[in-house]
Amino acid sequence: MDWQALTLSLELAACTVAILLPLGIVVARQLAWRRFVGRRLVEAALALPLVLPPTVLGYYLLTAFAGGSPVGRAFASFTGHPLAFSFAGLLVASLIFNLPFTIQPMQRAFEGIGGDIRAAAACCGMSRWRIFTAVELPLAWPGVLSALVLTFAHTLGEFGVVLMVGGNIPGETRTIAIAIYDRVQAFDTHAAALMSAVLLVLSLAAIAIAYSTTWRSEPARG
Repeated sequence: MDWQALTLSLELAACTVAILLPLGIVVARQLAWRRFVGRRLVEAALALPLVLPPTVLGYYLLTAFAGGSPVGRAFASFTGHPLAFSFAGLLVASLIFNLPFTIQPMQRAFEGIGGDIRAAAACCGMSRWRIFTAVELPLAWPGVLSALVLTFAHTLGEFGVVLMVGGNIPGETRTIAIAIYDRVQAFDTHAAALMSAVLLVLSLAAIAIAYSTTWRSEPARG
């Protein structure tokens, strides 16, 4: 069992969830209720990681993060370290390939809140911030929680983009998914089976949590 790879994967997933939580809520809320020119194009762009092959997405991200690119040069001049083949690069890539897993469930949750509910809260003299924290967020919370759980699980299991952007550096970019691939290549089936079982249990737990929040949010049927 490669505990170092598992720890790095958990750290990557936790950082991704922590950053995407506020960002996803803001973007999903705007997409749910605002109508603007190019809205469908924005939604399509955010959903692109769902259909784009991971190696293709990884290639474009690697090109964008390379030392010769504007982004890569700016990051290196600011931090003194390259963005590609680093944990920071993995984190940025993780934020991008997890956008649809975060935003879409949140957006559907906010869309399910009726405008009359928000209007009634405003008529009661509640401020916009108070409406958001006391009315909108509690009602949308099952969708928000589902999004975070799916994002966490998807980050643990991602392989193609992680390998393209981060490579396979022990303690820096080698995640549990890459460690499984390495063990298979080395014909160490016992270690590969053990790590695969850990990911299987974590994935099943994530799906169970996501489904339970959806079930709890559904109205009772008589």
